[in-house]
Amino acid sequence: MSIQQIGSSWLLHTQNTTYAFGLNSLGLLVHQYWGPRIASPSALPPAPESEGWASFNHPEHLLPEEYPAWAGMKFVEPCLKVTAHDQVRDTVLVFQDSQAEVDDLPHLVITLQDPVYALRVRLHYRVHAESDIIERWAELVNDSAAPIRLERAFSVQWHPPAGTAYRFSHLYGRWNDEFHLVRETLTPGVKVIESRRLTTSHHHNPWFALDGGDASETQGEVWFGALGWSGNWKLCAEDTGFASTRLSLGVNDFDFAWDLQPGETFTTPSAYAGYTQEGFGAASRCLHQLIRSRLIPHPRALHPVLYNSWEATLFDVDAPSQIRLAQLAAQMGVELFVMDDGWFKGRRDDRAGLGDWSPDPLKFPHGLNPLIQQVTALGMRFGLWVEPEMVNPDSDLYRAHPDWVLHFPTRQRRTGRNQLILNLARPDVQAHLNQMLDELLSQHDISFIKWDMNRAVSEPGWPDAPRDPREMWVRYTHGLYHILETLRSRHPQVTFQSCSGGGGRADLGVLRYADQIWVSDNTEAAARLRIQEGFSQLFPAQVMEAWVTDANRGQIPLSFRFHVSMCGSLGIGGNLTQWSPQERAEAAHWIAVYKDIRPIIQFGSQFRLRSPSQSPFSAVQYLSEDGAAGVLFAFRTHLPDPAALPPLRLQGLDPQALYAVEGVPEPHSGAYWMHTGLPLVLGNFESALLRITRLP
Repeated sequence: MSIQQIGSSWLLHTQNTTYAFGLNSLGLLVHQYWGPRIASPSALPPAPESEGWASFNHPEHLLPEEYPAWAGMKFVEPCLKVTAHDQVRDTVLVFQDSQAEVDDLPHLVITLQDPVYALRVRLHYRVHAESDIIERWAELVNDSAAPIRLERAFSVQWHPPAGTAYRFSHLYGRWNDEFHLVRETLTPGVKVIESRRLTTSHHHNPWFALDGGDASETQGEVWFGALGWSGNWKLCAEDTGFASTRLSLGVNDFDFAWDLQPGETFTTPSAYAGYTQEGFGAASRCLHQLIRSRLIPHPRALHPVLYNSWEATLFDVDAPSQIRLAQLAAQMGVELFVMDDGWFKGRRDDRAGLGDWSPDPLKFPHGLNPLIQQVTALGMRFGLWVEPEMVNPDSDLYRAHPDWVLHFPTRQRRTGRNQLILNLARPDVQAHLNQMLDELLSQHDISFIKWDMNRAVSEPGWPDAPRDPREMWVRYTHGLYHILETLRSRHPQVTFQSCSGGGGRADLGVLRYADQIWVSDNTEAAARLRIQEGFSQLFPAQVMEAWVTDANRGQIPLSFRFHVSMCGSLGIGGNLTQWSPQERAEAAHWIAVYKDIRPIIQFGSQFRLRSPSQSPFSAVQYLSEDGAAGVLFAFRTHLPDPAALPPLRLQGLDPQALYAVEGVPEPHSGAYWMHTGLPLVLGNFESALLRITRLP
């Protein structure tokens, strides 16, 4: 039983954990427990009660409410802040009922109500038992006859056990340098990470992990989670100063307002979280399983080896250049040929053409279909780069609809990369993009779309907004999702990739529509080791698109560069016309190897054996779903000699079974490989790919 009600408490059971909350004597919905699965309800701690002390701290302030609204003497971070029609600015939430929703997963709904202003809050709890994940979101319903202004509407507040000084793990970076992992001790106060950039951003990611300071990759209690949202977001990690920690997560309340009209509902994005006793590696694998099993559109589809033409031709795209690249790619065993920027009307450089999504008649006088037919005749599928959210001022679309971009009427319309942002919050913009992209996909045999977004927001105005223009932040993301969902429903065979100048839109929200994420524009192999490590905290290898390019060419062996990219969904992005026959032959070898092992990498479990951010000798291991086969990648960057590399202790093996490791004469038990380890000898910028096989 995944959902269990015991008196006035509710217990949500996953395969290995229990999450519980209930009503206390004050009638408040409070958190009770989050940890190892409870075998007997008698082991459930009682709902927290509290007494205030002095006149400065009321019980409301100290209690771990499941969804606190700003009211009374609560001075911790709230999930909800509203202003009623009469300018009353606090909210009182009283329990109304609980019910099970009809769903393919266990799904509980708790209803709270403000008795004066008829604001109803429906808290949703969905249990992903196999992933040890709880999914939560909230619906805010205006049952009154007057509007209610939402000023903060977070998805969730999570409560790890009280009494611990927690270490907070999160990701930060910048363009071309994303997904740095940082672990820091929380001190009293509120640690805020956020995006105000319209997208998830390169700078922070809405993922977190909390531990008591002693967790490692393989052991220790970890509470972890992420937000499924591709727009502005905010995470508040709060040490209250009263031996409790709260983590609140949701749509960013900066410059946010939402006028909830009578009868309307505002639905927050989903937040996902879990608990493990087996360290940060197990926490990542829980999220990986959730993504593969419940989020991405094509979970069981092996991602093809792709070639992207950007670095070879830049904007100098035409049919002959693309056909030559396609021929070379096909000879190497590439399965998907993707033509990047420069193919559409008026596109000579980045100053013109965005918005006019038809083939350039000078570059493609007969359209794209002759090129696509030649690509498919070579045995490959065809993909295309688009950037639909953008428009150049030098474009037919902008000249026809200058009002369609985000802007303030009294301010200069500043460009980034010579482009402006179309206001996807507008229904007419959504309709135009749906029609234009539907025609593009209907008229051409396209199986892959690289969806890019190459600037951060400025002048986020909506002069003719029908309601408060600050609703744009949420409505823009809703508009993006609407377009992607419409295109997916009409063209289910098409795979979408989420790209925003690299990892600027990498989140669980976009993965409901896109199967792959372009991790970073940085394809330098040594740098990618650290970037990919941070990315793997949240995302599985299946969604991590990784290219072998001309970065490091002639400096780092091609085998090393391939091994780095083979740790995810393999792609090639170098200028193949400049590769020697020997390089192309070696590339063909590694592509063939990757095709053989990719089910293990894309569908299997990932184990981070040694961190590239902590040592120049790093390793990552993958194990198939049935545990019968594995792949080990090891990398040495610059480590001055003399140096003795420590043995690599494998993970996830059956201790009693025998395993053969490629290159090692004798098989050994899983226990041996996991405790004694595998010795390796590597020189600077050398790498190894070794297969692991369980013997009968």
